[in-house]
Amino acid sequence: MGFHTYDVDRADGLEDDSRFRYLSTDELLALFDPRDGRADDEREPLGAVADLGSGTGFYTDEVAPYVDRVYAVDAQSEMHDYYREKGAPDAVEFVTAGIADLPFADGDLDGAFSTMTYHEFADVAARGEDAPEDAALAELARVLRPGARLGIADWTRNGEGREGPPREERFALADAVGALEANGFAVEYADERRETFVVRARRS
Repeated sequence: MGFHTYDVDRADGLEDDSRFRYLSTDELLALFDPRDGRADDEREPLGAVADLGSGTGFYTDEVAPYVDRVYAVDAQSEMHDYYREKGAPDAVEFVTAGIADLPFADGDLDGAFSTMTYHEFADVAARGEDAPEDAALAELARVLRPGARLGIADWTRNGEGREGPPREERFALADAVGALEANGFAVEYADERRETFVVRARRS
């Protein structure tokens, strides 16, 4: 909802393997398909992808072996400091920026993903509108090349709320799908589960 970030003082909590209960590595990779669905003998890593709200690099580490470069994008330089101290793969490049103001040229990225951060950067004004304009999603559409995929996993507003942010700070799947479609993305797959939702979208 674009108004807060994760408390750096609680960063250790992001390094908890129990996070895989809500999103496994295989599921994340399937959401934005770093090898872009090509035949096995033709598959090569994508050139550059961005982890949107990378935090401590918990999921960045999982993606790094499958791409040439992964930009760890976070608005908080303190999160980058934590990640550097933990140790980042050689493929990781740190970018301190908000999602609505990314330092990439048009079409620079071959893919992007967001793990449990959509509610932090999506525009709160987008909720409930027929054709929401969202500065962050419009910026993602700008920096992703046509045909590139965006994978999103986040806490759903329709969840039980036992973990993650309060439900009033979340979006439902329908909100996310509507905002993506209104901002230059074609949604290929979407699913709302007990506590989370996932979306795979392609830059039109």
